[in-house]
Amino acid sequence: MAAKAKGGGKAGKERAAERVAELRAEIRHHDFLYYVRDAPEVSDAKYDELFRELQRLEEEHPELVSPDSPTQRVGGEPLDELPTVVHAAPMLSLDSSEDEAALRRFDERVRKGLGAGAGDEVAYVVEPKLDGASVELVYEEGLLARAATRGDGRRGEGITENARTIPAVPLKLREPEDGAAVPRTVALRGEVIQRIEEFERYNERLLAEGREPYANPRNAAAGAIRQLDPQVTAARNLDAVVYDVLAADWGGAEPPLATQWETLRALAAWGLRVSPLPRRVSSVDEVLAFHAELEAKRDDLGYEIDGVVVKLDDLAAREELGATSRHPRWAFAYKFPPRKEVTKVLSIVPSVGRTGVVTPIALLRPVEIGGVTVARASLHNREEVARKDVREGDTVRVQRAGDVIPQVVDRIAEDGEVRAAPWKMPPACPSCGTELVERGPFTLCPNSFECPAQLAGRIVHFASRDALDVEGLGEETAKLFVGEGLVRRLPDLFDLDAERIAALPGFAELSTQNLLAGIERASTVDLDRFLYGLGIPEVGTATARDLARHFGTFANLRAADEAALQEVPGVGPRMAEQITAFFAEPHNREILDALLDGRVTLVQSEPAVRRDPSELPLAGKKLVFTGGLSRMTRRQAKDLVESLGAKAAGSVSKSTDWLVTGEDPGSKLGEAEKHGVTVLDEDGFLALLAEHEVELPG
Repeated sequence: MAAKAKGGGKAGKERAAERVAELRAEIRHHDFLYYVRDAPEVSDAKYDELFRELQRLEEEHPELVSPDSPTQRVGGEPLDELPTVVHAAPMLSLDSSEDEAALRRFDERVRKGLGAGAGDEVAYVVEPKLDGASVELVYEEGLLARAATRGDGRRGEGITENARTIPAVPLKLREPEDGAAVPRTVALRGEVIQRIEEFERYNERLLAEGREPYANPRNAAAGAIRQLDPQVTAARNLDAVVYDVLAADWGGAEPPLATQWETLRALAAWGLRVSPLPRRVSSVDEVLAFHAELEAKRDDLGYEIDGVVVKLDDLAAREELGATSRHPRWAFAYKFPPRKEVTKVLSIVPSVGRTGVVTPIALLRPVEIGGVTVARASLHNREEVARKDVREGDTVRVQRAGDVIPQVVDRIAEDGEVRAAPWKMPPACPSCGTELVERGPFTLCPNSFECPAQLAGRIVHFASRDALDVEGLGEETAKLFVGEGLVRRLPDLFDLDAERIAALPGFAELSTQNLLAGIERASTVDLDRFLYGLGIPEVGTATARDLARHFGTFANLRAADEAALQEVPGVGPRMAEQITAFFAEPHNREILDALLDGRVTLVQSEPAVRRDPSELPLAGKKLVFTGGLSRMTRRQAKDLVESLGAKAAGSVSKSTDWLVTGEDPGSKLGEAEKHGVTVLDEDGFLALLAEHEVELPG
């Protein structure tokens, strides 16, 4: 390893810049070997040593920080919403079927469209059909510029900061020693997946918290990539595989890639993870053989696939065939049949999740489906149980179909069977005994803050960063407090006894005092944070802030009817109904009264002056904040500009009007300079506010 940069002055900065460049190149190389090639050259300890040195140098020389630095993978701030992004080229869906005859018809259409005879060879590339979330990755001058979900195929949601947290998504593409050079601009299509091991580990945590698990890795990946907080996405340990070039600017030169096979090789050379499984074939029989081979080994892959994709290899021939309004004519998804087995329902039990939803779970005679032993399956809700008429003792067909959490497909009638009585949801919560309520097809326990099955998760949410922000009150501590009986309902958090906490495993005098001090600080909280922390159905951080601004006081909000709630921007009939139902529930009223009776002090908001949004002084403007401000918190700054009609975004783009910089601004400053965005320091920002006679927070 090269010597570390030392010394001050110009020479010291030059040495630091050289060393930073060396470290970034070395770390990118090891990332490529580890995440793309699965062939690491150095130990984790050695890698960590390099990474820590880079972090130290960037902290000492913040002017050297760049958006493509390996240290910038998990640096994004939470967004209020995901922006809409227009794709560089349409991301069409694939025509698909499990029927071999449909595959043969596809081949016939391709041959006819190309004018190929029965004896002419038509080359295809067959690839595994990954079961994840389809995304677009756009690189400009080799740097990751933006990422988006597929959405409707023409437009998707911007997820750039989330994509940056995925190690297999390079922040900077590699220039290959030979082969196709990286285009000036290139839009790639790939799949974000969660490997089964990570998925099962994450679901175990959800179940331990009393929360609803994800049904399959596809849903988990799609949910993770659409998080507003990139830190949450980073914690899900996602992977990404790229398989197509949607559009490219080759600088006026002829595209150097003529086939899909060459494209896959180029993607790998640019430092992207591609599947190792694709194969070139020239007949339907070879496609069928590949399909059978992949189906046999799908359970050993470590990630979910649900079929194979057949693509015409010749890119020019693809252009000739074109596409329908929905599907390309040159590709076809030949799917695997669902994995099903027959077994018996031993019993049906209600399971209470963190949000209070009670789900009927069928406990099954264990059966192996696709190499996995299945002993329980979801029946979704009481109406689904009635529709399928599934009862205890019935013979049923259970399906995985790529789902790690199986489902009961249907009941199989048997001659002469004597069936049990129809299953009914119990009248009371199996966890706390509270009378259950029905909302549509769902059954809920309304005892949100005292039901043991819900309480630990409620505590974690109540103490989260966007709510009361109590450091040290995570899921393990919350479960411990509930399990030991220290917290039987939410207000008990503010009545905790130091001696009882200190006697718990993992606690000592100092950690106990730190936690209690954190709870004490959190007992005075802004109204919007309190509202978010309550976990009111469908009320996220942005809605909580809008409600607080609109009503000003908790009493005003609590007394509002559905019509009054719908006057708040973004609150529709369903959300208004959920909010009023939450405040009307007797258990919730009791808990709220206990919290506000000397335990929690709310910092109320001034009711917003109702004005036409277009008349606000910063209407339509977009600001981004980076670095620490001295006169106010970043949250207060964002609230101020939003009250003036502006949008406080989380990332810099060409549409950003101002970037406001504080201490240690980080990579967003470089992004602003790249896009020609006006940069304001804190004094400039204060001057902007003064122009509009804005009173600064004390």
